[in-house]
Amino acid sequence: MDYKLTVAQALNEQIGEALSIEQIVNLLEKPKSVEHGDIAFPAFALAKAYRKAPQQIAAELGESVTSPIVEKIEVVGPYLNFFLNKQGVSAAVLKEVLEQGAHYGDSMIGENKNVPIDMSSPNIAKPISMGHLRSTVIGNALANILTKVGFNPIKINHLGDWGTQFGKLIVGYKLWGSEEAVKENPIGELLRLYVQFHEEAEEKPELDDAAREWFKKLEDGDEEALGLWKWFRDESLKEFNHVYERLDITFDSFNGEAFYNDKMQEVVDLLEEKNVLTVNDGATIVDLEKYNLNSALIKKSDGATLYITRDLAAAIYRKRTYDFALSLYAVGNEQSNHFKQLKAVLKEMGYNWADDMYHIPFGLITQGGKKLSTRKGKIVLLEEVLDDAVASALEQIEEKNTDLPNKEVVADQVGIGAVIFHDLKNDRLNNFDFTIEEVVRFEGETGPYVQYTRARAMSILRKSGIAGIDTTVNYHLDDAYSWEIVKLLQSYPTDVLRAYEKFEPSVIAKHAIHLAQAFNKYYANSKVLADDAQRPARLALVQAVATILKEDLRLLGVKAPDQM
Repeated sequence: MDYKLTVAQALNEQIGEALSIEQIVNLLEKPKSVEHGDIAFPAFALAKAYRKAPQQIAAELGESVTSPIVEKIEVVGPYLNFFLNKQGVSAAVLKEVLEQGAHYGDSMIGENKNVPIDMSSPNIAKPISMGHLRSTVIGNALANILTKVGFNPIKINHLGDWGTQFGKLIVGYKLWGSEEAVKENPIGELLRLYVQFHEEAEEKPELDDAAREWFKKLEDGDEEALGLWKWFRDESLKEFNHVYERLDITFDSFNGEAFYNDKMQEVVDLLEEKNVLTVNDGATIVDLEKYNLNSALIKKSDGATLYITRDLAAAIYRKRTYDFALSLYAVGNEQSNHFKQLKAVLKEMGYNWADDMYHIPFGLITQGGKKLSTRKGKIVLLEEVLDDAVASALEQIEEKNTDLPNKEVVADQVGIGAVIFHDLKNDRLNNFDFTIEEVVRFEGETGPYVQYTRARAMSILRKSGIAGIDTTVNYHLDDAYSWEIVKLLQSYPTDVLRAYEKFEPSVIAKHAIHLAQAFNKYYANSKVLADDAQRPARLALVQAVATILKEDLRLLGVKAPDQM
């Protein structure tokens, strides 16, 4: 039940036409302090219509508004503070959570419509670095959230498997590489060649010319160039998939840049048909001045295509293939202008479905406050970070619970979950600095803290000896600590919708943190297993918390071990 809506309806019965129910819902606030109730209505909004002081309006409404779910109303100045009926609301919320289990908060607003998500997208012949973490885990969490609200997400790993970097790699391989070295350590050796190329090219600019020549050969289908490209791609994918398996992330498509090689001429033809192409200094462009954007460069003067040509082909292909309701691009904030141009060019082509495309930008992961750079060789490998996180988790588990079975499995779930959770708890547009010590802590606002809290709830249920919670019973609770939990459980469906509407996984991560904190306060101040009349209700609350914390973590792509 939406209690804000119920309060809004009760207010509307007294207010009448002055404010609609929807307007009242939007005005209702959560008081900053629990002493001021559960829901607050500011009477300022009625001052003009009533031609009275807000304080007077609040006082009069306080006398007349009634609702079965409202225990009392306190008037504080211009505010009506509503205190909900704790026993009635807790019984209704717990019943709903226990009956629906992990499906609590599910909806079908997506009507099973398709939503391709462009995510992860590492470059072939380069290792998956910490720089790829954000796109990968944000895209995966959004896919889980979209599924929960009824969409059919399609996770697309748009591999960086084409472009001038392959010319550079081929030159580097032919000058300084060997087949044996690449076979022994494919990604490491290819990265070394890439970095060496850039270092040498600073002194020898003719290397860049050679790289462009080799890439042109690749585009023209040269057998040697294609053979090396395919080899680099196959070896890279093996290593990528190993990392994705550790993150427990799968993809529906690995169609990368190369997939669109034969689809770009159609884009140019369509642009010509629409008469939106112009030539400037030999380059083919689309003027986007009316969108307050720089011109989109479709073809260079030498005829080479660019990212935007490929992304136009990809957008058209995805619309034709999936008939998407939404199309998401989980790509860094620095690409914002590119996606504005992409949508503008599609609009110029007459494709109004471009309005259904959304760039999901995010900030940087830094180390010591500095951006990581592949070109300079200053790269933090994601797999090494996962190894460090798992080792840190195992060390702490051995200190806390030496008898824990499957310690290594749990450490893997905790360490990797810690890295994912730390990323997703941050508002995605924020930059954040990364240190293992902060990430893999069992205290504070961390993934292990949430996992440990959920494991504690499961431990309580095991100690209780009950076979299961009877979902047909109405469990009434009215103490202050359980009430904070009930309110967080009640708000969960709204939070899921908000995470979807804002494309913001941190809404779910923050819900998990707040629920874990509320539960630990409850546990510290309640004798949960005491043998009295309230015991079944307390255990029902514990079960509800365990269920929703696990679902919170699942939506983020984090495992929830039963024991820690």
